[in-house]
Amino acid sequence: MASLRRSAILFKKFRTQYEDPDDFYTHLAQDTVQLVERYQPVRGQRVVDIGGGPGYFAKAFLGSGAKSCFVEPFWDALSDSGKTSGLGIIGDGMDLPFSEGTFDVSHSSNVIEHVIRPRQFLNEMVRVVRPGGLIFLAFTNWFSPFGGHETSPWHYFGGNWAATRYERRLGYAPKNRYGSSLYRLDIGRVLSWARDMKGVEFIDAFPRYYPHWTKGIVRVPGVREIATWNLALVLRRREHGHSRRP
Repeated sequence: MASLRRSAILFKKFRTQYEDPDDFYTHLAQDTVQLVERYQPVRGQRVVDIGGGPGYFAKAFLGSGAKSCFVEPFWDALSDSGKTSGLGIIGDGMDLPFSEGTFDVSHSSNVIEHVIRPRQFLNEMVRVVRPGGLIFLAFTNWFSPFGGHETSPWHYFGGNWAATRYERRLGYAPKNRYGSSLYRLDIGRVLSWARDMKGVEFIDAFPRYYPHWTKGIVRVPGVREIATWNLALVLRRREHGHSRRP
């Protein structure tokens, strides 16, 4: 019952993310810390959140006893809260300004679908984590009901068509424009990258907003692309040797 209640609350807050982003993202960040702690304690750990301009996730990790920071590529992309938190670092997620193995945990939420070289982004998430450290990635897959972000569900008819429709109806372009700030990213492709990475152990993959016992969805090609909504991927950098396929 607790897991179903968690999902119901997440989806309820998800529906108001544009009207009340502070409430939604604060709750999502706190929920994410709890998810990460299923695999590795957070207290006392060095945690980086990649792409977290407003600082919600970095603050949540900090509030749970971690030493946290977040990375955002542009100063203008930071919210007022992100600018004043003292946790933000300007940097590119595809070329992070950190030495190898700097952190115990690297985290990113709903960012990788917005970068032009997502595999390089994932490689960087792994690089900056120490051997034995955790990588927690969540993203909205393209064929999920919210894959087109604010242009959803019309993205099913094509990303450019959905963006044109949005601009025609509202008089301004969507923030997440297909082909320039939003790209098609499939679950199958990301899982393939993760399983093929050397020096990385594949730990888990599950629908982020659903009860954890629904993760069998992720093993069903085709169905997972529509039904998952948002994928959470958990990896661990190996102490020695190379990764193996789960």
